[in-house]
Amino acid sequence: MRSILTTVVLLVLLPAAATAKVHEYRLDNGLKVIVKEDHRAPIAVSQVWYKVGASYEPGGVTGVSHALEHMMFKGTKSLAPGEFSRIIAANGGEENAFTSSDYTAYHQTLSADRLEVAFKLEADRMRNLTLSAEEFAKEIEVVKEERRLRTEDRPTALTYEQLSAVAYRNLPYANPVIGWMSDLENMTVDDLAHWYRLWYAPNNAVLVVVGDVQPEQVLELAKRYFGPLAPEKIPLQKARSEPPQRGVTRVTVRAPAREPYLVFGFKTPIVGTSDEPWEPYALEMLASVLDGGSSARFSRNLIRGKEIAVSAGAGYSAFARLPGMFLVDGTPAPGKDITVLEAALFDEIAKVKSELVGEGELERIATQVVAEKIYELDSVFAQAAQIGRLEALDMDWKLADEYVERIKQVTPEQVRAVASKYLVSDNLTLAVLEPLPLDNSSANSAKGGGYGHHQ
Repeated sequence: MRSILTTVVLLVLLPAAATAKVHEYRLDNGLKVIVKEDHRAPIAVSQVWYKVGASYEPGGVTGVSHALEHMMFKGTKSLAPGEFSRIIAANGGEENAFTSSDYTAYHQTLSADRLEVAFKLEADRMRNLTLSAEEFAKEIEVVKEERRLRTEDRPTALTYEQLSAVAYRNLPYANPVIGWMSDLENMTVDDLAHWYRLWYAPNNAVLVVVGDVQPEQVLELAKRYFGPLAPEKIPLQKARSEPPQRGVTRVTVRAPAREPYLVFGFKTPIVGTSDEPWEPYALEMLASVLDGGSSARFSRNLIRGKEIAVSAGAGYSAFARLPGMFLVDGTPAPGKDITVLEAALFDEIAKVKSELVGEGELERIATQVVAEKIYELDSVFAQAAQIGRLEALDMDWKLADEYVERIKQVTPEQVRAVASKYLVSDNLTLAVLEPLPLDNSSANSAKGGGYGHHQ
């Protein structure tokens, strides 16, 4: 059924979304504007991506990008706190924002004829934020509570945070997106004002619009509202890389939890930093071989087969600002020791190094990846996010169009080659959660899962 369904989806979506022309413009003040037409519904998504996130933050102000994201809804010279969101809602729209290690993005989804509302509001807060000390004092408490709920009271997230903190010697991915609690406690509204002035400028932003729009009209609106904004001198980012690791790093995290948990990562390159251009795509395929759904190896062999794990996952991203890690995590089945799960996960990794993945297995995974990418095209938001993310990473949005073809070209030999080259002990950092007894207050909060990325 999958192949028939995929074909149908391809026929329906490709002419409408994938083949739609993307229009690129740059305003005199440096703002990049990217517009993609999608006329299937009378809506438009507007996204502003700033090229700044947690990986730009120096020591002492970790979490400032995320704290500033919160304050972007707290008033400008012409808008009262919360008024931005009320105006979007009054116009039948939805809006939100997110911060990552590499970028901060703000987005609205509205009826296409209300796009001007989003532009007017977004341009206003790009340069006219008030950053009231009173509002900041309230909002930083919200951020600290968010840190407690999302990280400190979630044992898996806490373990992932410790893994990152010890894995990266030089790269700023050692810092959590939400920031360290001591930095949040010492943060001032002046820290945010400085950060805002440095990075929130048209020449450090990308405006992406996808939907039922005419590109020329979008450009005119962008010129009207964003055009008058002054550019800033953006700080130059020096090239950074990790020194050789020279051996396994292990960390133990002791925290109240229901069950033990294990997460480990191997340092890996990304698109643009790999020795061979195909390596990041082979690493993507390797992650899917191990954890690409119910028929993938972790699920088939460790969860259902040997019943060693209740969960086991692998993850890797080819696109980032700086090289990251190929991640593997898992929770043992009741009664199974964490060391047994660790050995089983490494055994599965050893197999992909010693035996070629079958052509049929690789083809199934490639088909699945293609189907997922095509389903993504059904969402105007996902189309815009795909473009915005790559542009915010200073990568070309066209890489997204090449992705499917690159994935389909990966060979079994290439999957084995990247596993043998990068998934080695000299490259490895491993964190184990040792559960402490749960008290009543942590019983409900200890359920967390995943890698604990804060988005």
